[in-house]
Amino acid sequence: MARFLVKNLDSPDEVMNLDGVRAEIVDLGDFTVAWQVLQPGWRWSVDIRPLVGGDWCQSRHAGYVFSGRMHVLFDDGTELEVGPRSAYVIAPGHDGWVVGDEPVTGIEWSGFRSWVPALESQSERVLATVLFTDIVDSTGTAARLGDAAWRVLLGSYNERAREIIGRFRGREIATTGDGFLATFDGPGRGVRCAAELIKAADAEGLAVRAGVHTGEIELVADDVRGITVHEASRIMARARPGEVLVSAVTRELASGAGVEFEDRGEHDLRGLDGPRRLFGFSA
Repeated sequence: MARFLVKNLDSPDEVMNLDGVRAEIVDLGDFTVAWQVLQPGWRWSVDIRPLVGGDWCQSRHAGYVFSGRMHVLFDDGTELEVGPRSAYVIAPGHDGWVVGDEPVTGIEWSGFRSWVPALESQSERVLATVLFTDIVDSTGTAARLGDAAWRVLLGSYNERAREIIGRFRGREIATTGDGFLATFDGPGRGVRCAAELIKAADAEGLAVRAGVHTGEIELVADDVRGITVHEASRIMARARPGEVLVSAVTRELASGAGVEFEDRGEHDLRGLDGPRRLFGFSA
C-alpha cells in the first residue's frame, strides 16, 4: 500500500450537481473529501429527502465553513447556526438549510457520501471477478532471508505477477503488502490468472494462496468497494498454500469457459451470514 496519497480539488475525481448543491470530490482510499457549495434557498428536507427518504438526515458530518451560514435543526428541537471559520461535527438526526442570500462554501471530510446514497451518479457499479492473493508466511520468509534479500525476491515476484495480471486482462487495484487485489471482466480469466500467479510464486520458492469471487462492485476513483470485495478476501483466507479457492457463483460462471473445479465443502466466512460452498481449482 502507498504510504501517502495526495489529490488536488482542482482536479476532482468526481463532480456532483444537484438542485442547489455542487460538490467537487476526491477519494483517498476510504477517506472522501468534498469541496461543496450550497446555494441560497437550499434545504436538506426539501432538496435531498425526496431522493433518500427518512424524516431526518442520518449522516454524521464533519467539515469547515469558509463563507455563508447554515442553520441546523435536530430531531430533539435543538438548533444551531454554523458560519465562516467554523469547524463542525454534526450528529445524525437533523435538517439543515442555507441562511440568507450568500452561498455556503466549505469542505466536508465525513458524511458527504452517505447523505446522497440513493443517487446512481455517486458511483459506478459493475459486475466483476475479484481476485485476492497472499504470500503464505511472508513474515517468516522475510526473517529467514533477511530484509535485503526479501525485498529483492518480493520485487522479482511482483514484477512477474503484474505481467501475468496484464496477460489475463486484469486490472491491478492494489498491492496488499504481500499480495495483490485485482479485478477481471471474466471469471475464467480471473481463475486462470490466480493459478498462474501461484505457479510463478512456486518458481521463486514462495507459497501463494488465492481467492476469487464474482459479483457487483462499486468503482470509486482507483479503488473498488462492496461486499463482493470482502467476500473474495474471506475466501482467500480459507485457501491452503498453493490453492485457488472460488465461490459457487464464480464456479458456475467459469464452468462455461471449460474450467473444472473440486468441491471443497461449506465454510463459514468471517463477517458474512451463513456458510458458503467453495471450490478448488488447479491448473
